Amino acid sequence: MDLNPLQQLLGRTLLIVAHPDDESISCGGLLQRIEEPCVVFATDGAPEDEYFWHKYGSRTVYAKLREDEARAALGAVGVTAAEFLAHRVQAPLVDQRLYKSLAPAFAALSSIVEQLRPQCLLTLAYEGGHPDHDCVSFLAAQLGKAYSIPIWEAPLYHRSPTGQGMYQQFISEHGEVIEHQVEGKELEKKMRMLACYKSQFDALPSFRPELERFRRQANYDYSRRPHEGKLNYEVWQWRMTPEEVCSAFLDFSAAPAPLQK
Repeated sequence: MDLNPLQQLLGRTLLIVAHPDDESISCGGLLQRIEEPCVVFATDGAPEDEYFWHKYGSRTVYAKLREDEARAALGAVGVTAAEFLAHRVQAPLVDQRLYKSLAPAFAALSSIVEQLRPQCLLTLAYEGGHPDHDCVSFLAAQLGKAYSIPIWEAPLYHRSPTGQGMYQQFISEHGEVIEHQVEGKELEKKMRMLACYKSQFDALPSFRPELERFRRQANYDYSRRPHEGKLNYEVWQWRMTPEEVCSAFLDFSAAPAPLQK
């Protein structure tokens, strides 16, 4: 494949995702081609609801397991630079609740950007699949503005207007979408990454490991829900609403603007 359209991503790139496994699904192949990758996990990957962690004994144990899985997955492709924001801030960065901690998350991300000086940011699309995915999209957009860094995005999942689960597709396919076909040894290594996430095996089969899709980040209106249909987490009846998440974005935007760098 001609990777020239993705050349901007192949130097010193900061990948900002919400949870362990987001990086492997969205760009585990491309990640192997980036010269200086750093992966940031914005939450601890462990929701408050006991449903997700009861068989591991506690939420704390589950969070540690997810971090260990992430380190193993990155090790499978030789990525040594990883940041877990939960270790950098006093506020809890709990899975599903990132919208409650945007300011401390942004401050921690700003510190990483100032330290690493990435040439490019790569994050997840604003699509209403998971509120934390939408939050990292928002945070990356704010970092891009504050530090004048180009931003790229990758889709994970959302619901169509009819309620169908959509995977690895942008809500609106406007603009140039670049597909990276993961093949050969690159695919083998990506599969080893995914195999590290034993706690997530039930969720992973929905994704096509051989396909990765990217584009320059769209100009989203974060004051509005990603689309007018039911969002995925509404269908799952999680306790936050899209309006609450958008309100958190608006509250952050209304605060004093960070200094331009």
